[in-house]
Amino acid sequence: MKAFRNGITKILNGLAGISFLAMVLLTCWQVFTRYVLKNPSTWSEELVGYLFAWMSLLGASIVTCERGHMNIPIIVERFSENVRKGFLCLGELIAFLFSAIILVFGGVQITTLAMGQMTSSLGVPIGIFYIVLPLCGVLNMVYTVLNMADILRGNTEEKEAV
Repeated sequence: MKAFRNGITKILNGLAGISFLAMVLLTCWQVFTRYVLKNPSTWSEELVGYLFAWMSLLGASIVTCERGHMNIPIIVERFSENVRKGFLCLGELIAFLFSAIILVFGGVQITTLAMGQMTSSLGVPIGIFYIVLPLCGVLNMVYTVLNMADILRGNTEEKEAV
């Protein structure tokens, strides 16, 4: 399981990094075309916005893997180990349900709906850019199940970044 988790996380880190690098390069291109060529590139600005959304959602999946989502440990730390495990599993269950309902179910709905609409500058279906919603939803669901298994085995600490 650890190798599986680390493999997926390395891929996500790579994709998020490539997305960030592409955003930097496209933004530099946007500035160059606007101020040097005096003919702004509209497609690059639109693509940067979509890449930002992809990078953010991929980063959220990485945070889910590391169990680094926001929490208030001062309350949970006062309980016994079994109660603490229960609270941690409850948090993972809530994250699982959010991912299943909002990201996967809602993401499939909006992606399907948006496949008929084209982006203004790129000329590709908007649904292509929305595919990241159900994709990250499934990744989050996998990570939360793995996290719950870790918690039940006694590992209540956050994971280190890969």
